[in-house]
Amino acid sequence: MPAAFAFAVSFVMAPLLVAAALWGSWWLIGPAVYGWVVVSLLDRALGKAEDDAPEEAPEAALFWHRFVTWAWVPVQLALIAFCLFAATRWLSTAEAILLMSGLGIATGGIGITYAHELIHSRRRFERALGEILLVTVGYGHFATEHLANHHVHVATPKDPVTARYGEGFWRFLLRAVRGTARSAWEIDRARRLRRGRRFLHWSNPWARHGAGTALLFLVAWGIGGWAALGLWAIQASVAILQLEAVNYVEHYGLTRKHLGGGRFEPAGPHHSWNAAQRMTNFLLINLQRHSDHHVKPDRRFPLLRSWPEEAAPQLPYGYPLMVLLAMTPPLWFRVMNRRVKAWRRRHYPEISDWAPYRSGAHPGRSAAL
Repeated sequence: MPAAFAFAVSFVMAPLLVAAALWGSWWLIGPAVYGWVVVSLLDRALGKAEDDAPEEAPEAALFWHRFVTWAWVPVQLALIAFCLFAATRWLSTAEAILLMSGLGIATGGIGITYAHELIHSRRRFERALGEILLVTVGYGHFATEHLANHHVHVATPKDPVTARYGEGFWRFLLRAVRGTARSAWEIDRARRLRRGRRFLHWSNPWARHGAGTALLFLVAWGIGGWAALGLWAIQASVAILQLEAVNYVEHYGLTRKHLGGGRFEPAGPHHSWNAAQRMTNFLLINLQRHSDHHVKPDRRFPLLRSWPEEAAPQLPYGYPLMVLLAMTPPLWFRVMNRRVKAWRRRHYPEISDWAPYRSGAHPGRSAAL
C-alpha cells in the first residue's frame, strides 16, 4: 500500500471537518457521508485488493508509512481544539452536536486505527503517540487491554471484546466497555504491585492517562467551559462506539476450541474476520487484514498479508458497511449467523454442542466474562 494513498484517503477527513466547523449546514454530515457512504461506494467500484507486498522490508523503506501515522497526531489535536472553538462560538446547539459527532467519526475511525498501529510498535516514541491519540477520546486503557489481554485471549471467554454468537451489538457494547476497563485496571495494578511502585509512578498508564485527560479538560474548559467538556464527551463517545463496533465485527461468533482443564487451542488465522475491500483498507491502513495482524502483531500495516477464505473467514463487505449492519442486530444476524455456522462446519466438524461457547463459558466451566 503506497503511503501516499493512505495519507490521501484518511486525511480527507480534516478539510471536511474544517468546512463543517466554518459553514455548518449540510457540511456537517460530510464526515459521515464520506466515511460510511463514499468509501463503501468506492469499495464497490474499486473491488478487492488481495495482492501482498514483500513479506519483510527494512525500516528505512517504511519511513513514509510510519510518518503518516505520526502526522495524524497533531492534526487530531488541532481538529479537536478548532471544532470545540467553533461549536462554542458560532454554531447552534444542534450544529455543535453534529460537528462533534462527525469529529468522533474521524477520531474513532482514523485516530484509534492509527493509535492501534502505533501501540504495537517496539519504539517508545510511537507507543507514546498512540497513547496520546487514545487519551484524546478518553480510552487510554485500551492500550493495556489490547496488548496484554486481547491478543492473548482472543476468541475465548477471557477476552471482553470477542463478541459471542447471537449477541447483539448494543448488549456487547456494554459488556466490552466495562470488561475492557476492568481488565486493563487489573493488569496494570498487578504490574505495579509486582514492581513495588506507587500509583502515581510514571510507569503506571492510569496515572499518565489521567494526567493527559486532566490537561485536555483544562484546554477544553478554557475554550468553552462546561459546554466544551460536554461536546468533547460526545466526540469521545462516538469514537469509542466505532472502536467497539469494529471489535464486534472482527471476531463475532469465532471461538477457539476448548482442550480441557481451562486450556484453549492456540489462536489461528481462522479466529478473525477479514475483508479485502480496497478503499476501506486504504482508509483503515489494512486493519481489515486482521488475521495476519493476529499472526504477527508487530508487522507494519503495509506488510500485512491477505489470507484465502479457506484459511481465514471473509466478511461480505468492508468495515463501514459491516459496522452499520452491526448497529441493527436483526440485519446483522441475518447476514452473519449463517456464515458463523459455515465456519463451524469447516473448522470444527467434531463439535456438536456449541451452547457453552455461545453462553460465554466452555465445557467444564461455568464462569464467564
